[in-house]
Amino acid sequence: MRQFVRQLGVDTRGKGLYEITRPILDWVAHLEIETGMLTVYIRHTSASLTIQENADPDVLHDLETFFARLVPEDDPVYRHTMEGPDDMPAHIRTALTQTHLAIPLVDGAPALGTWQGIYLFEHRRRPHSRTVVLHVTGA
Repeated sequence: MRQFVRQLGVDTRGKGLYEITRPILDWVAHLEIETGMLTVYIRHTSASLTIQENADPDVLHDLETFFARLVPEDDPVYRHTMEGPDDMPAHIRTALTQTHLAIPLVDGAPALGTWQGIYLFEHRRRPHSRTVVLHVTGA
């Protein structure tokens, strides 16, 4: 059993879904692991990860619209407001989504479906530099 770790930097331009599939696929392809597990982990509490359809951009738009409605900004119930009106909603959105993904490696590649892509889901308004940790175990 072998293990590999890499950190992937992702610069965001503010709220939205940023596809990070390609750099992950490229890295895994160079590892020469036929069967194993890929873990994708984000080191932040106001951004998250998701696997979503990467064919129709309306899916991403609808997800963003839904989360904006589900967890609105400037809700008077929030006590944590010192980092801005988008910070507490960002933490809630992260809690409702995922900070890590586990994806099987089959025949040397992540076993993603035909229309699946890996996305960083930025929940803050302003640009951020995010760090995603990739970990592979396998043979």
